[in-house]
Amino acid sequence: MRTPSGDNIMDTSSFQAIIGPDLFVEGEVRSARAVLVLGLIDGTISAAHVMVRKGGRVHGTLIADSAEIEGEVQGNILVRKLMRIGGTGSVRGDIRYGSIAIEEGAELSADLRNVPPAIAGDLNLTVKRGQSVRITTEDLTAIDPDSPAGSLVFNVPQATNGFVAHSGAATTPVARFTQTDLAANQMLFVHDGLVGAAASFDVVVTDQAGASSGPAQTVHVAVF
Repeated sequence: MRTPSGDNIMDTSSFQAIIGPDLFVEGEVRSARAVLVLGLIDGTISAAHVMVRKGGRVHGTLIADSAEIEGEVQGNILVRKLMRIGGTGSVRGDIRYGSIAIEEGAELSADLRNVPPAIAGDLNLTVKRGQSVRITTEDLTAIDPDSPAGSLVFNVPQATNGFVAHSGAATTPVARFTQTDLAANQMLFVHDGLVGAAASFDVVVTDQAGASSGPAQTVHVAVF
């Protein structure tokens, strides 16, 4: 359906916050789910999904899991998954994104940076002394919306009282493995058998663009 001016009429019922076309909001707008911007926000907007329609403007900071931009956004932008810039959209500033789609006619003037991978999981294992335990994706996993599992590489800079190994070569320590290896249940932590010593190993994950998860995180291994 279209208005007499030719603009699409949209269903706004799925949005928890709507900034109307005649509204000017200065400060912070937060929503657990979805925000629709038809007016002007000067400040920070944060939600799971943000849609900035034609005529809508955001000046400041936009943080979202996903975003559709058909209006104007200027400032610092973090979209963890997909950011779509429509043909009437204009984006300027410092952008970090998971993936991006740009339609013909869109304006983009920005410092673009890929969102780096993140390490998740409970980071805890339990192993019998001198034995091995399988590392599952519940224990350790990588999150990166724009990189395939095979390109997410875990580096093991340090291990204490044991080592990480592939299940097909359980006596050979490895310093690198991939998210694909984890998902296929191919990774082990092998305890060295020392009495009374807890064990651990550190991990850092990098993606296909070379972005890193940051400082090493420790996977703790309880020994019984």
